[in-house]
Amino acid sequence: MPHEFTDSYLTDAIAIFRQYKNLAERAIAQASDEALTAVLDPESNSIAIIVKHMCGNMRSRWTDFLTSDGEKPDRDRDTEFESPATSRAQLISQWEAGWKYVFDALTPLTDADLSRKVLIRSEPHSVTKAINRQVAHYAYHVGQIVFLAKHFSADHWTTLTVPRRKSDEATAMIRAAQELKHSPK
Repeated sequence: MPHEFTDSYLTDAIAIFRQYKNLAERAIAQASDEALTAVLDPESNSIAIIVKHMCGNMRSRWTDFLTSDGEKPDRDRDTEFESPATSRAQLISQWEAGWKYVFDALTPLTDADLSRKVLIRSEPHSVTKAINRQVAHYAYHVGQIVFLAKHFSADHWTTLTVPRRKSDEATAMIRAAQELKHSPK
């Protein structure tokens, strides 16, 4: 996916969230229905559990983002790790609902909002810090989703990023595209 230069933190943050959302979706698409609920051991989470947890976190953190604590009183985090989605359709529905909270909260923000104070578990954060916290949290879980999908797909896995031994080729393609983009017309 080509990256566009911006000098807007909000534009970049939204793009990064979309990039991680897309990465997880491409991994989930390669996982069999059985793999969505498979675990590596009794203490591990499945893809479906991770999605359920992320959705619960997203609802809590992004609902009334600027005006209420990001840890909502009606959130029961512990139940996010129980009773996962039992179908791909249910999992995708949870996934999309969670990301809707994220993008609905971020889209109307302006640069003036970045220094505002928001609370997460009663701890004050700037809007920028709160966004960074969630980027890191979601990237962590997307990495888990990708790992599990790849593990359970085994020999049927198609790489989601630059394939092994193809770094130079990928870099050359990116450079060529940038040169073409910036060449005089």
